[in-house]
Amino acid sequence: MKTYIVGGAVRDELLGLPVQDHDHVVVGATPDDMIARGFTPVGKDFPVFLHPVTHEEYALARTERKTAPGYKGFVFHAASDVTLEQDLVRRDLTINAMAKDEDGTIVDPLGGRSDLQARVFRHVSEAFAEDPVRILRVARFAARFTGFVVAPETNALMRRMVEAGEVDALVPERVWQELARGLMEQQPSRMFQVLRDCSALERILPELNALWGVPQPALHHPEIDTGVHVMMVVDYAARRGYDLPIRCAALLHDLGKGATDPLQWPKHPGHEALSVKLAEQVCRRLKIPNECRDLAVMTAREHGNVSRALEMRPNTIVTLLERCDAFRKPLRFVDMLHACECDQRGRTGFDDQPFPQEGWLRDAMRAAQAVNAGEVARRHANQPQRIPEAVHAARVDAVRSALEARRAGGA
Repeated sequence: MKTYIVGGAVRDELLGLPVQDHDHVVVGATPDDMIARGFTPVGKDFPVFLHPVTHEEYALARTERKTAPGYKGFVFHAASDVTLEQDLVRRDLTINAMAKDEDGTIVDPLGGRSDLQARVFRHVSEAFAEDPVRILRVARFAARFTGFVVAPETNALMRRMVEAGEVDALVPERVWQELARGLMEQQPSRMFQVLRDCSALERILPELNALWGVPQPALHHPEIDTGVHVMMVVDYAARRGYDLPIRCAALLHDLGKGATDPLQWPKHPGHEALSVKLAEQVCRRLKIPNECRDLAVMTAREHGNVSRALEMRPNTIVTLLERCDAFRKPLRFVDMLHACECDQRGRTGFDDQPFPQEGWLRDAMRAAQAVNAGEVARRHANQPQRIPEAVHAARVDAVRSALEARRAGGA
């Protein structure tokens, strides 16, 4: 019985990166051997065990055989006679198919170290094509390891997988899981570039894929192409370190521009309403969590209004706050402003432009929040039907005073 550290832990150590988790492969053992040593079995499809002290995962060396479409269509074989090399050859990329034995020796039968030095994502074998999740993983790795490129032969293989319909067998939850992880990486746009290069994006997110080649007015969007703009927006959100809901909103805020009338281009009248419809469609199909969905839909609907906030009348601002449920969920409203900031600065030459709309609307919200709605209601207790109107009017007066003071102060 021999134990090896495998996969990402070896890769990241060789890259000089922090190692978060250790995965272990055990060669020459049976499930009974592991249980006898105090390990706890947890694997459903193949034997995986938790170490009795560290609780890290230890998997028996295994081989696999494709039996059905999709990423679940596999039969696994784990036995004491399966070698380390047989286990490694079933992995996705050469840089993830290295192992380290107990004395620190690197075992690299598939050239992972060389590809690591060359900064190349290369598939281990044709068995890569049996699992469509691997396309998403390669794309996600591209967002994390920004200096790496996909080997031409690997891109060609991923394209053949897409043409064979393997991507269509992916379940929505797994697609979103990988996309969400990629959105949280250093440069999310690289994930979508990899997916575009192999034609997977048009199968997974056709609404997003439709944005490339759609022009915008050069005055406001020097980058012109809508797809390029959206990628700049998500990368700006990543540079700011924003949470997943904001990055998701940044990704989905402009989907409607791919559905406007081409005869109107580069203008996109009504694209906000179309963006809401398409963002809801994507969130429903991929079963995106409610927190991300609600912020994405709000941002799609309101980003144009936020950009015009300095010209809005107080009544219109209070209506915006009410429509966004800002008095019950102020933090979500602020997140929406952050997503709109990303939209504003995710443009060529705009990344350091001022975004006064955020401070303007936050001041307005604070002023409106300060209104004592209960006191207003008591003053109209004999006419309860007038209470909502009276509360709204009081908030408008408070916002007017706050914004006039802000203007007088030169803010």
